[in-house]
Amino acid sequence: MKIVVLDGYTLNPGDLSWDGLKDLGDVTIHDYTPADQIVARAQDAEILFTNKTPLTAATLAQLDKLTYIGVLATGYNVVDVKAAAARGVAVTNIPTYGTSSVAQMVFALLLELCHHVQLHSDAVRGGEWSASRDFCFWKTPLVELQGKTIGIVGFGRIGRQVAKIADAFGMRVLAQDKFQGPAPDLADFRWAELDELLAQSDVVSLHCPLFPDTAGLINQETLARMKPSAFLINTSRGGLIVDQDLSDALNRNQIAGAALDVLSVEPPPADNPLLKAKNILVTPHISWATAEARARLMGIAVDNLKAYLAGKPVNVIKV
Repeated sequence: MKIVVLDGYTLNPGDLSWDGLKDLGDVTIHDYTPADQIVARAQDAEILFTNKTPLTAATLAQLDKLTYIGVLATGYNVVDVKAAAARGVAVTNIPTYGTSSVAQMVFALLLELCHHVQLHSDAVRGGEWSASRDFCFWKTPLVELQGKTIGIVGFGRIGRQVAKIADAFGMRVLAQDKFQGPAPDLADFRWAELDELLAQSDVVSLHCPLFPDTAGLINQETLARMKPSAFLINTSRGGLIVDQDLSDALNRNQIAGAALDVLSVEPPPADNPLLKAKNILVTPHISWATAEARARLMGIAVDNLKAYLAGKPVNVIKV
């Protein structure tokens, strides 16, 4: 059985093992695959793995031997799943590997917004503390989370984990999701509609998927509903935010700050307005990328394929 990995480097730049996959067939691993080489590299594959390499209907039509596509991520928009289904090709994804890592990153970003740890460390290393007449100094306002309200937009696995951590910090939790499950057992939790959540939250954290009805969810109008003291955090999908609108809001001090691990185009063009906005942190889509989360992803990808080969497929994308 021929197995091809089109873009394995992001998942495994060398610190993980592909042995679990190699036990299941003849495996060829490419670090990256340019668009004009996809068909040539996948031509003889029965099993194909992709992270961000697109598999369009036109590409799939040229892969006669293909029976299975494993997406090495949660999001599967890189694959034309309808075209795959029409050809009898199963498509699976990895839905749960990064919950803890992404939730942890939310608070890494939030705490940096609250305390500006790097700024103060750099000041000390630059000699400012040694030259200070006082025993301490701070270069920005410092923010305590106890008693603040976090609004979580999208209350799936990651949103719920963020809520648990927020509760441990003594925060009130508002959540908005069109598919409300059971309410969590937290000290101060309630559901809210989006307008109320934006207006009442000191921190807004985005955890909803990117669909046509959520694209541009954070825009000039919705930003205007937020508190001037509020922080916005996005570790979900960059397309949830209208880049120029958020940049304008930050530059006008309409909200206090933002921290983004995702942007609408990745890698971003140099002229993305958010890269030069005031009071913003931008990290290169690393929330998912702890060694532990990537190891889980690798293990689930192998298990998905094993289940498919055993005739009991799991994590199959439904059309």
